[in-house]
Amino acid sequence: MVKKDDRPNEFEMSTNVSLERFFAAKTPDPLGHAFARRLPMVHRGDARPVPPEKVQDVWRSLRSKQRSGKTVAYLHIPFCTSRCSFCGFYRNRSDAGTISAYVECLINELELDADSVAAQSGPIHAVFFGGGTPSLLSPEELFGLIAKVREILPLAPDCEITVEGRVRHFPREKAVACVEAGANRFSIGVQSFDTALRRKHGRPASRREVISHLQMLRDLDRAAIVCDLIYGFPNQSMNLWEDDVRTCIDLGIDGVDLYCLNLVPESPLDIAIQRNVSPPLPPMPDRAQKYARGAAVLADAGWRQLSNSHWAGTTRERNLYNLLVKQGAQCLAYGSCAGGYLAGHSYCIEPYLPRYMARTASGEKPIQSLSVLPDFGPAAKAIAGGLEVGHLDLRRIAANHGVDVETAAAPLLAQWRDAGLLEVENGRARLTLAGRFWASNLTTGLIATASMSNRKPTSL
Repeated sequence: MVKKDDRPNEFEMSTNVSLERFFAAKTPDPLGHAFARRLPMVHRGDARPVPPEKVQDVWRSLRSKQRSGKTVAYLHIPFCTSRCSFCGFYRNRSDAGTISAYVECLINELELDADSVAAQSGPIHAVFFGGGTPSLLSPEELFGLIAKVREILPLAPDCEITVEGRVRHFPREKAVACVEAGANRFSIGVQSFDTALRRKHGRPASRREVISHLQMLRDLDRAAIVCDLIYGFPNQSMNLWEDDVRTCIDLGIDGVDLYCLNLVPESPLDIAIQRNVSPPLPPMPDRAQKYARGAAVLADAGWRQLSNSHWAGTTRERNLYNLLVKQGAQCLAYGSCAGGYLAGHSYCIEPYLPRYMARTASGEKPIQSLSVLPDFGPAAKAIAGGLEVGHLDLRRIAANHGVDVETAAAPLLAQWRDAGLLEVENGRARLTLAGRFWASNLTTGLIATASMSNRKPTSL
């Protein structure tokens, strides 16, 4: 007979059952077969929405609070000349008049918060102009917007200021305007150097044009140059993928992201696959092998892996904004569709452009939604940030956030160790190559498990 005190309670039983959802397959090839699919990344526990009628009152309270810890700023430019087949971020087709009016509204939004305690109470370590396509702005608009950010926000002396761009509509005079205003990093969405693959997926510039553009930015020698590459396109051969990675190395740029293609529901590519107009995405083992090959080629060339998807070829590249966001830094957000995080709250700016512009013009911070993160939120961000760089200090999380992940997730960590995804020693988990590829699954599982253990058990 089992003593009453030794029986698992309802909470323990539900936790044990739930843990199995995140177990990996034990296979000779964990890189390709640990899981059936990659899960969306989860950075925090469940958030509680603020009622719409209270959003502005809560926001006024948040803007009066002092910040602590690392902080970044994000400014969104929601315009594109066309939609790429795989994109899930497309919002508005570019129009010079609309873009100019939008830039004015964006500056107004910056000025609305300029004197707030939240904006001014500590240094900002990274600024990211994303989209959309920030390089669609004119040289004068780019210069003015970057200069305004530097004027209004208390940027750290070594603040990383990134401008995203595409090859088309980003000539030398725009790049010069950016660096003259203070930008020190360019992120170019290359995705592939192969002309045929690029054009099939909505990127009109040829291989020669892309290479020439990156050479121009590199030869300015006034900012770090990084580019994005995507693996997992239909009919993308290993040779083509390896050539893309080697082209980055040969160009002598500063950094590169290797992103696995995830099919966005209702994107042009998703629709084309559903209608049998396009071949399907390659199976996950094929994508995993491309990740491994890209990592090996970069390692052989002496590039440093800064995160699961990002490598640096020079000491100039820090990838600061992306790392800080994933590690739980506070984020001041500006612009239609931007998302931020402040004082335990996440928020999204109005995505519908006419409403965003009208609300900003009326002197209102155009927040669409605001949510309160649970007490477990900071620990969840710490878990996500650690796994993002392939090294998670479990005991530091316990000391800093009061969440004993090492104990709560011990069966899960042991199972992943046996499956070849990580190693655990002295309270530290280190991801293997396979673990890095499947990091989003590990993050989701570990956050869910630690979050459940942080709840109060149900009484019997």
